[in-house]
Amino acid sequence: MAAASGDPGDPGLSKLQFAPFSSALDAGFWHELTQKKLNEYRLDETPKVIKGYYYNGDPLGLPARLTLEFSAFDMNASIPARCCPAFGTLYNTNTFETFKSCDKKSLLDKEANEIWESIKSGAALENPMLLNRFLLLTFADLKKYHFYYWFCYPALCFPDGIHITEKPVCLGDRFSLNQIQALQKAYDDLCQQEGVTALPYFLIKYHDNSVVISLLKKWDGFFQDQGGKVTVGVYDPCNLSQYPGWPLRNFLILAAQKCRGNVLQRIEVLCFRDRTMQGVRDITHSIIFEIKLPERPLGPDCPKAVGWEKNQKGGMGPRMVNLSECMDPKRLAESSVDLNLKLMCWRLVPTLDLEKIVSAKCLLLGAGTLGCSVARTLMGWGVRKITFVDNAKISYSNPVRQPLYEFEDCLSGGKPKALAAADRLQKIFPGVSSEGYNMSIPMPGHPVNFSEVTMAQAQKDVAKLEELIDAHDVVFLLMDTRESRWLPAVIAASKRKLVINAALGFDTFVVMRHGLKKPKQQESGDSRFSNASASSDLLGSSLFSNIPGYKLGCYFCNDVVAPGDNCLCL
Repeated sequence: MAAASGDPGDPGLSKLQFAPFSSALDAGFWHELTQKKLNEYRLDETPKVIKGYYYNGDPLGLPARLTLEFSAFDMNASIPARCCPAFGTLYNTNTFETFKSCDKKSLLDKEANEIWESIKSGAALENPMLLNRFLLLTFADLKKYHFYYWFCYPALCFPDGIHITEKPVCLGDRFSLNQIQALQKAYDDLCQQEGVTALPYFLIKYHDNSVVISLLKKWDGFFQDQGGKVTVGVYDPCNLSQYPGWPLRNFLILAAQKCRGNVLQRIEVLCFRDRTMQGVRDITHSIIFEIKLPERPLGPDCPKAVGWEKNQKGGMGPRMVNLSECMDPKRLAESSVDLNLKLMCWRLVPTLDLEKIVSAKCLLLGAGTLGCSVARTLMGWGVRKITFVDNAKISYSNPVRQPLYEFEDCLSGGKPKALAAADRLQKIFPGVSSEGYNMSIPMPGHPVNFSEVTMAQAQKDVAKLEELIDAHDVVFLLMDTRESRWLPAVIAASKRKLVINAALGFDTFVVMRHGLKKPKQQESGDSRFSNASASSDLLGSSLFSNIPGYKLGCYFCNDVVAPGDNCLCL
């Protein structure tokens, strides 16, 4: 960085320049923003307060960094030792178009005005952290894990700049060893006294072997015995030997405002740098120089402000970080599915309890046209546990109507439908837990007592069917025949399971939910059952307030050819 050309009125003076901040946003910050966006912010675009920090002990060659970590959203989180906190405002947008079209000048001016007001009111003297504000404009593409951001550290500017009267030199060349030790001790003692990890700004008085430092709010009485000499310290994240860091800019505006109308025109600035290498602490590389404040006083209006960070190419524009490569593809898929569900919930059905849907265990009896379509729909709504039951094999006519199968599944006699469907769900979405059972469901009117083997197999199938229904929350009847629906409906009713019945004809269809009777204890008025459990509330609810869920009928109630005593809900 080259110094600016000298002032035409005074060729011996050069303009002071500052090393800008470089944003350092940790991967943990983006992870925490993701969780906040999904679970707390949702579609809320209002500004959020966040916290970062900067460090004055980096080795030579590293830029001055403002770091944001996963703890940036917790105002009570601790700051690393000897680091200086900085508070900022997060503007997280919902769309990339909003991110691009956001009025950056307006955001910068708003923040600059708040800094200016804190300077004029004296609040910045009481709380110097008000000078170290920053902005972060973001858009999180949570389907691809691409994060777009633009960082801004607002800095107020003097119209004619600031001139250096004494060029920067290392502290070790200006202070004696005793003075350096005294400065270090005084700084540590004041930090401990104030209970902070670092002081962003402080006042300094030094003599031959002594150094005294104090807080900014004591400015008025601190320099009375200095004969007009003023020395200030700035916690400086820059490690360049000729240039101070960005935090000095707003402080010099404060100093100019504070000294307005006074004879004081020159200020000595100590850029305090505190490095520890190989266990040895060193502040001798701090720089000290003298500047001349502008003779023209600042007006009542906020000075011009700058501060938007340049991108990696050196132009004025946002940056992008791609975290998809460091994420597990399966986890990326799960996050993308969850995001879609939450967007639907936020925008269309805010009262929808997604956790109940995701945790529901669904048993699909039938893996044909209905079974394949229902399984895909359930996955689309976030269901993660799906079990198939079917005894058929995939035929050549199936793949065109049943989207979970392909032509190769028909070869060599065909794969079992239940097993192939479960396997395909895992390939479509690894986050789903799917199983398949190749088994028959005994049906009324279909004898099974041909032999001891068939009888034993039927008993085994019934026992397994009962076990599966007991282990699931919702049972879908998706078989080809009405007879095959009877036994599962009976078992599900006895276990008070929610049953969804779907049947598809050439030009007609029916979809219905079976009724669910109250427990006998609840019907008799037993107070122990006056408050239904959460699961019972879910199963007994209805879209129609005049037809409670426990009064709904079943598939066989509406079967015009069924015997009168065949209804399962009586």
